[in-house]
Amino acid sequence: MVLLLPILILSGCGGSSAAQTLATKPVTLTIWRVFDDDSTFQSMMSAYQAIHPNVSFSYKELRYDEYEDELIRAFAEGEGPDIFSLHNTWIGEYESLIEPLPKSLTIAYSQTRGTIKKETVYTIEEEPTLSERSLKADFVDVVTQDVLRPYKANAKAQSEDRIFALPLSMDTLALYYNKDLLDAAGIAEPPSTWTEFQDDVTELTKIGSNDQILQSGAAMGTSQNVERAFDLVSLLMMQNGTAMTDSRNRPTFANETDAGLLAGEAVRFYTDFANPLKAVYTWNADQPDSFDAFVNGNTAFFFGYSYHDALLHAANSKLDFGIARIPQIEGGKTVNYANYWVETVAKSTDAGDWAWDFVQFTAKEDHVGDYLEAANKPTALRALLSTQLDDEVLSAFAGQALTADSWYKGSDAQVAEDAFLGLIDAVLAGDEQADALKEAQNKVSQSL
Repeated sequence: MVLLLPILILSGCGGSSAAQTLATKPVTLTIWRVFDDDSTFQSMMSAYQAIHPNVSFSYKELRYDEYEDELIRAFAEGEGPDIFSLHNTWIGEYESLIEPLPKSLTIAYSQTRGTIKKETVYTIEEEPTLSERSLKADFVDVVTQDVLRPYKANAKAQSEDRIFALPLSMDTLALYYNKDLLDAAGIAEPPSTWTEFQDDVTELTKIGSNDQILQSGAAMGTSQNVERAFDLVSLLMMQNGTAMTDSRNRPTFANETDAGLLAGEAVRFYTDFANPLKAVYTWNADQPDSFDAFVNGNTAFFFGYSYHDALLHAANSKLDFGIARIPQIEGGKTVNYANYWVETVAKSTDAGDWAWDFVQFTAKEDHVGDYLEAANKPTALRALLSTQLDDEVLSAFAGQALTADSWYKGSDAQVAEDAFLGLIDAVLAGDEQADALKEAQNKVSQSL
């Protein structure tokens, strides 16, 4: 229900109403984001200003490696942004700095009416915000799982689920492949199952007389020189049916149940590609970074996200590569891995209603399309998925969005990532698998 409060027609009036005051009071929304420059947001900012001319924007793009330090420093000094981006795995870490989406927003509008004698009409509207039902209907499932979180306004208040952020896009882990290397090996299509993947890697790998890897089938199996190794191991566990957490978001992947066995199988499958005793041996710690190896044409398969497409073209314009959906377990449940950023509003802002109104505005189907096109990113909205399924770059990612998943990694996602990289190293070093899994789980538990 929209509640219309008193309307003021300026002509013949001697004073300002509350509606006029709110609609004409200058508001500057400060926005901090990563990777995207302000040109990707310009269309949405201009469209919003056309409705609310009193609102202006201060947009700041920060480097990924400095973003968190700058964000924490700014909030500590009382200079934080009104709207800021977070990785989907960071929401728990920043919960205390976020003002969740309220149930309604009070927003003022101005409208010019009349043809000969023009009059400006000001209104205040109390507008209901995005509901949990609409969140689930509009966005792919993983979004609700990540952004809908329990919230207590104070220690005595009852806990209720509230929306903490909204995404503008949603990426998934995909398989990049070198077309020339696959053609030379007589492989007509990229693998769709892990069994096919193992066969292709064996065919594509070339080992020298001194056991040197001359050509790698896939950049996979180690920790430090495989981009997003944590994501890949997480994906394998989830595809394998591992229960990553319980109903209270406590990690369970190493528990003395089937979950522990399944997680162990996933880790073994991953590390086999770096085990010289295995038929699929194709990678080791002496290899360069997986991105560099793929850029230089020394490996046939590379696991990456949509943003890697532009990076690969920039690094080697002559590299002929394709992008395919991530392999799945044959006959198993289709599971993909979500990796995306969300926009949220700072608890410290003095313009919370305006800030949340703009975040909702940008996330809507009518407006986010311009951003997706400018930034060349896959959508998080169900209604827009079909528009990207024929796109040469985005089709693989859009096609995986409905089956994308993630898991809660505690209040410090970096702790979980480091724990998994340590798990990989421990298994490769020959440590007892069950002990290595339990150690990783304990580290993640400590960050809850």
